[in-house]
Amino acid sequence: MRETSKSIMRRLHDSRFATRFFKGKGIDIGAAMDPLSLYVELFPLITEMKIWQKRHGDGQLMEGVADNSYDFVHSSHCLEHLHDPYEGLKNWFRILKPGGYLIVTIPDEDLYEQGYFPSILNNEHKWTIPLYKSDSWSPKSINATSMVQVLGNAADIVKLELQDATFRTGLPQLDQTQTPIGECCIEMIIRKRTASELELKGRLNRAKRVYSDIELKIVTGDTVRPDFQGQKRAAE
Repeated sequence: MRETSKSIMRRLHDSRFATRFFKGKGIDIGAAMDPLSLYVELFPLITEMKIWQKRHGDGQLMEGVADNSYDFVHSSHCLEHLHDPYEGLKNWFRILKPGGYLIVTIPDEDLYEQGYFPSILNNEHKWTIPLYKSDSWSPKSINATSMVQVLGNAADIVKLELQDATFRTGLPQLDQTQTPIGECCIEMIIRKRTASELELKGRLNRAKRVYSDIELKIVTGDTVRPDFQGQKRAAE
């Protein structure tokens, strides 16, 4: 499947992966034979990568991993294998540091399972997951939007998107993850709010310091305060 590998070129076109999301100490849950660690040179702000597999413990519980341990948590096509995805997602969020990012991809139920459950393409899948449906054909369907909500107020949703740009709807029914380009997944990126953000009920700037005229000139090219721009234009 190598779904992490397929995502790399797409992610390189979004500068946030290199500058914000993949930064510091990370853990890759369910990495299998396609770990993110193969690509650390493309994301130079990664300082350390740990691979978490079954031999390390239950990926749903993450027992032995302390709260607030990692700057980012990555998982590709693993959540749908857990007995309780809600508990798994909560524990992945638990081990994330405040200010850090949870980056998760999961197969979309329509594009991957294509109307069959139990899955005819992967018999280890325990759930099917759409972004959101009020009614699903699958008896074991969980909305991605519902899973995110269990994380509470600390979850700052940065991205919740269907990745179907390389999915070809005209092909006969087959597992397109087995093709070199086919992505048919949902990507979730959730930032963990800090204590101050939770207190302020948002990511608000409460700094009392203001720019000096020199700093303002460097940042904006003008020494006129933003509040005075209207007066400046009127005077001209």
